[in-house]
Amino acid sequence: MNKSKVKICVCQLNTVVGDIRENSAAVLLKAQEAADNGAEIIIFPELTITGYPPEDLLLKKKFIDDNIKFLKSTAARIKGITAVLGFVERENGVNYNSAAVVSDGKISGIYRKTLLPNYGVFDEKRYFGHGNKNYIFKIRGIFFAVSVCEDIWYKNPVLEKAKGRADWIINISASPYHMGKGMERARVFSKMAKHYKAGIIYANLCGGQDELVFDGHSLVIDKTGKLVMQAAQFKEDMAYFYAEKNSAQKENDTAVKKRLSREEEIYTALVTGTRDYIRKNGFKKVIVALSGGIDSAIVSLIAAEAAGKENVTLIFLPTKYSSEESLTDAKAMAKSLGIKLQVLGIQDIADFYNKKLQGLFAGMKPDITEENLQARIRGNIVMAMSNKFNALVLTTGNKSEMSTGYATLYGDMAGGFAVIKDVPKTIVYDLCRHINKKNNREVIPGNIIKKAPTAELKYNQKDQDTLPPYPLLDSIIKDYVENDMTFCELKNKYDNDILRKVLRMIDLAEYKRRQAAPGVKITPKSFGRDRRMPITNKYRE
Repeated sequence: MNKSKVKICVCQLNTVVGDIRENSAAVLLKAQEAADNGAEIIIFPELTITGYPPEDLLLKKKFIDDNIKFLKSTAARIKGITAVLGFVERENGVNYNSAAVVSDGKISGIYRKTLLPNYGVFDEKRYFGHGNKNYIFKIRGIFFAVSVCEDIWYKNPVLEKAKGRADWIINISASPYHMGKGMERARVFSKMAKHYKAGIIYANLCGGQDELVFDGHSLVIDKTGKLVMQAAQFKEDMAYFYAEKNSAQKENDTAVKKRLSREEEIYTALVTGTRDYIRKNGFKKVIVALSGGIDSAIVSLIAAEAAGKENVTLIFLPTKYSSEESLTDAKAMAKSLGIKLQVLGIQDIADFYNKKLQGLFAGMKPDITEENLQARIRGNIVMAMSNKFNALVLTTGNKSEMSTGYATLYGDMAGGFAVIKDVPKTIVYDLCRHINKKNNREVIPGNIIKKAPTAELKYNQKDQDTLPPYPLLDSIIKDYVENDMTFCELKNKYDNDILRKVLRMIDLAEYKRRQAAPGVKITPKSFGRDRRMPITNKYRE
């Protein structure tokens, strides 16, 4: 053993919220593996014991008690290695998001998170108190300060006290993914390493939890701000490196994982989030209503990868407005996936509804009511299949549609998980082209990508009859939803009539979004956890 180096394992775990027993068992298993590989320190993610985010489970006293009990029993069994792991500490009735340092079978020190995020998807001030003391431990002359997630993103009075004393800052984290987050982390941590004159060891959570996906991508950055190591994205990983007092060295070339491309990153996040939602909620089978369009095509592809094609049911539910082209494209997509397409016509059911409603609607012309009835019949059928086969229905609406309300409540919005609800339509196209290019074949049939999108709820219907072109629409959505800009700030950037129409659609659709299924967060600001607007709202500016 080189006395001037400390071998460290950064361990990305895919924990399950509330599964305290299994999370603790995973810690023991990985700690033993790291010790067997000669590591002297192993670092786990934030709130390892409870899973993240535990939300209002933190209001249950027994939940806190159980997490402390399992931390202590786990600590007693960790031998031959120092472990840093997250748990919920309680003192005088106050909960703390804490990191325990475990060595020689006991808890040798505890650090309490100082900076509590209370924006976007985070609500930590609802649950935790602020820590105010640093914790530094030493192994063979090298000093390690401990921190938790947000503490390393900004200058922090507690870490400032460790400046000049710590050679390395360990940061245990549960940092959710959105597009560009990995590059943002590397940039911020490089800046902070230079500021604190200490290397940063960042261990992040991986896997899906409801709408959130954690991308792993743990990092080691030396005190000069240079990236030394980065672990895998979106999956469990144990990455090893050697820490020295003034430098670091990765164990070998395989310890550095190449960052995924933009499209591959987004696609992997969608598969990860969908797979873990299915698995962690006890499902095995899924159902997708395949329309012949691009959205249901990519959702069916994600479903096949997340659940296995043998566990995916694809069904086409045509009416008299459904074109032969759509049926041909749906069959081609199903064939590409190697999944049998079931076809069940619903025109007779729609006719029955319309006849039954004639008396109530006497003297009134057909309108969106009859259009939406078709979508709601489809919703009834897929949910009946869900009940009968114990299968999770995956809905197919994208962010552009969910933003503007271009979706039918209790119709195509009916289901258990909305895979692409935070993916703008333009990015859906980017993903499909990327998938075909990557596989060097038309995994998604070319005609599905080329043709004009349509809901096919009436003759010759096209999305662009109701919506602006998607590149324009997605630009407005980004400015208004993600950047919180107003009409007054945007009126010189867009045609004012189009802008007013789109903003009105977004505002009026809030009641629909509130009733939508959860789905994977991809953009910096998603609906639901990130953006919380009142349904009853007269502000139009």
